[in-house]
Amino acid sequence: MNKARIHRSAALIALLTLSALPLLAQADDRPGPDRRQDRREDRRDDRRENRRDDRRDNRGEVRRDERGYVYDNRYNHNRYYPPRGYAVPALPRGYVTVHYGRTPYYYHQGVWYRPGGGRFLVVRPVVGLYVPFLPPFYTTIYFGGRPYYYADDVYYTWRLDRREYVVTEPPAYASATSPAPSNPASDLFIYPKNGQSEEQQSRDRYECHSWAASQSGFDPTQPLGGVDESQAQAKREDYLRAQTACLEARGYSVK
Repeated sequence: MNKARIHRSAALIALLTLSALPLLAQADDRPGPDRRQDRREDRRDDRRENRRDDRRDNRGEVRRDERGYVYDNRYNHNRYYPPRGYAVPALPRGYVTVHYGRTPYYYHQGVWYRPGGGRFLVVRPVVGLYVPFLPPFYTTIYFGGRPYYYADDVYYTWRLDRREYVVTEPPAYASATSPAPSNPASDLFIYPKNGQSEEQQSRDRYECHSWAASQSGFDPTQPLGGVDESQAQAKREDYLRAQTACLEARGYSVK
């Protein structure tokens, strides 16, 4: 009787041992705390890399900064602007109000706003809208010998009769991917050293332009500067030198 019990006990132990082997194998395969942490870190790294890949893919089409601003590199303009439809709770300090008929637009450093939904939305200005001055940063381009002033996908031209700039249709042969035209006018980039306002900068720039044009005989708002083609390059350099001297005397750093 005792021997039979011993045999049954031994058989039961063997059976339990065999049943436990798969569980022990699974337990051995389970990661310990360090291995779990490593796997979590690996997954986190994969997610980070995927997000980086997404950003790289997006930049291939439209380059944006951390604010969501769009990079405008047409004609080597190379500035960031908020995209159309971008909403802000309040207008930036120093904005200017201009009207198209009875419709108000708000203008600040080349960005245009209209009220909407209790906030202010970035919009495209209507063609024919007059502005008293250009943005602090703009790019001068020539099409058909006529100068256009470009910033944030908007083209401006000078209206001598009104002494203002007007929002203009893009030149017929300018496209979204157009490179800068050949022999573009050289731009002067000015930086106020004395805290001059945007309006003061525009006034100084216009007055220095007028003085430089009278001194050099070259007016960049006219086709070929209003001079013979053979003189255009030399006269333009005279004009830029005179304008630089005028702006520096008024407290600007000029490049």
